[in-house]
Amino acid sequence: MSDEMTGLPVLRAHAEEAFAGELAALAKWDDRPRPPSWRLSPWAVAVYLLGGELPDGTLVSPKYVGPRRIVEVAVATLATDRALLLVGVPGTAKTWVSEHLAAAVSGDSTLLVQGTAGTGEESLRYGWNYARLLAEGPSRAALVPSPVLRAMAQGKLARIEELTRIPADVQDSLITVLSEKTLPIPELSGETQAVRGFNLIATANDRDRGIHELSSALRRRFSTVVLPLPATLDEEVEIVSRRVGQLGRALELPELPGGAQEIRRVVTVFRELRDGLTADGRTRVRTPSGTLSTAEAISVVTNGLALAAHFGDGVLRAADVAVGVHGAVVRDLAADRAVWRDYLEGVLRDRDGWQDFYRAARDCTD
Repeated sequence: MSDEMTGLPVLRAHAEEAFAGELAALAKWDDRPRPPSWRLSPWAVAVYLLGGELPDGTLVSPKYVGPRRIVEVAVATLATDRALLLVGVPGTAKTWVSEHLAAAVSGDSTLLVQGTAGTGEESLRYGWNYARLLAEGPSRAALVPSPVLRAMAQGKLARIEELTRIPADVQDSLITVLSEKTLPIPELSGETQAVRGFNLIATANDRDRGIHELSSALRRRFSTVVLPLPATLDEEVEIVSRRVGQLGRALELPELPGGAQEIRRVVTVFRELRDGLTADGRTRVRTPSGTLSTAEAISVVTNGLALAAHFGDGVLRAADVAVGVHGAVVRDLAADRAVWRDYLEGVLRDRDGWQDFYRAARDCTD
């Protein structure tokens, strides 16, 4: 994929571009009823996210590894008049699932609002081209629609990332949109009514600082789906392996020997520190201040691949990932450094087959 303006290859293609072949193959074989304006049926959207094999042998890669029912509930919600709220701790693939849902349903995942403490109502409703406004007065031509307004007009899905980071009074500007399916534009004495197929996906987490709780009126307009952390070590290793492979190809990093072993080690460390308990259930450990999410594990391993490829011997080794693990764990120097040292000395020092990782981690710590 290349940027339309420069013609240069992009670092990360949108989901509907990166998986265009799978979406086209699903559309070809999809003979089930489709809600208005949907590119695929709810059944085919679920197959796109969870993976499967089509009658012609086409393999659809899984985009989400987790309980099937979670995906089914999310897709079914979007086929109703209720918006979808994806909730989970950081790193539980909320953004990833949101993007792929929009790609499969609307063929367009770009109608996106990134929530921050500085997000204003114009980001959720509309703004103005002030040059035209001053020259011509209020008009449709001077109006700058938000992604939400564009989705309403086109019958597509809009996405709002980190809804709870948006100030509460700005959040509530969505109430009329979600309840009445219309957005009043009093400056033009008019409104924009949502075309059938419009809906909204929002993501939120309750772990980070600086969040604003949703009002009860707004929360009632959403069906909430909680995305859990991966249930098992093998499941999380599979997720990390797949995403690292995708990122490695996008970054043109070579596939290196040793990847499977080091991925399992990183995930094991993250899970044990996250759970406060070793995998065998025998030793309790203190938990650090960070979330140690699956997304962070993916970043640690990808960075390790870059180190091994450009500054190592072409094999992913413990030293390549240990520095990233140390950085992910030790966020608060005063508290987390002691947690990390206790874990190294109390758990990893005598663990069979982990001596190289232990030494590399100690070198980062000392």
